[in-house]
Amino acid sequence: MPLVPMKQILDEAVKSDYGVGAYNVNNMEQIQGIMQAAKETSSPVILQASRGALKYTSMYYIKHMVMAAVENDPDIPISLHLDHGNNLETCIQAIKLGFTSVMIDGSLKEDARTPTTFEENVEKTREVVDYAHKLGVTVEGELGTLGGIEDGVGSGIVKLTDPDEAVKFIQLTGVDTLALAIGTSHGAYKFKASPTLAMDIINAVEEKVPGIPLVMHGSSSVPAHLIEIINKYGGKLEKTMGVPMESIKEAIKRGIRKINVDTDGRLAITGAIRKYLSENLDAFDPRTYFGAAREAVYQTVKGKMVDFGTAGHAGDYKPCCLEDMKKEYQGK
Repeated sequence: MPLVPMKQILDEAVKSDYGVGAYNVNNMEQIQGIMQAAKETSSPVILQASRGALKYTSMYYIKHMVMAAVENDPDIPISLHLDHGNNLETCIQAIKLGFTSVMIDGSLKEDARTPTTFEENVEKTREVVDYAHKLGVTVEGELGTLGGIEDGVGSGIVKLTDPDEAVKFIQLTGVDTLALAIGTSHGAYKFKASPTLAMDIINAVEEKVPGIPLVMHGSSSVPAHLIEIINKYGGKLEKTMGVPMESIKEAIKRGIRKINVDTDGRLAITGAIRKYLSENLDAFDPRTYFGAAREAVYQTVKGKMVDFGTAGHAGDYKPCCLEDMKKEYQGK
């Protein structure tokens, strides 16, 4: 099975009313842990890489590690997605590498910190859509800005999505899926108390543009037990809260179909490695502690696949490829 366009994975989630996790990856062990969870739960999966991940891996390693996952688990629909592309050139680079989906974050300027105007966002997003759709590649846009900063992305300024602007944005750009700002936040230090999310924004956009898959960024739950493991074995993370799973489930009921998860994977890996090295002072083989990290990613992601409702849906449909999607776009 080739890599699948993200549009198909999310359109199928719309049909059956469930969410699909989009898990940020940087190395082999992360990918293996995620894929073990996907295989055991029979879940379609979105593997996504940020610009920071592409720089860390020198780009080509991400591509070929994900292709190894495709070969190893041919029954699992997998999409490879660029997270927070900052301009057309970055998106073109990812598409040429074989990514089947790209996000153009036109809500921020190329420094990934300064908010843009609505008109600037439309112009930047539209040029990516025009390029990507000719090649069958899915495009995600973003309207509004999230709090927090992660992997060098974020303004620290919260601007919630205006539903009326969202409708206009979708019509003007032709994006396949849209990330909404509803009060979530990037990074580990999201909230000091349980957040109140603007769920009504999801309802309003879904009502005005039914059927378009909506995206929730900054959706790691920052589980307390992962923080506790890190701090027990030498870490010094401050007390913090993420997005409660019950809130994510409610957002899925209202129309969220793609849920971005990055921080929770990092926390799971860090805690597992700290714990292993603290309990095995003679350890020097990276395979042992990276093996523990892989297991922690697997356990964390497996729970999310069940909670998001993704489990059991890998065999629901015949996966298509970029050539199939090119024809679909051309027929519009």
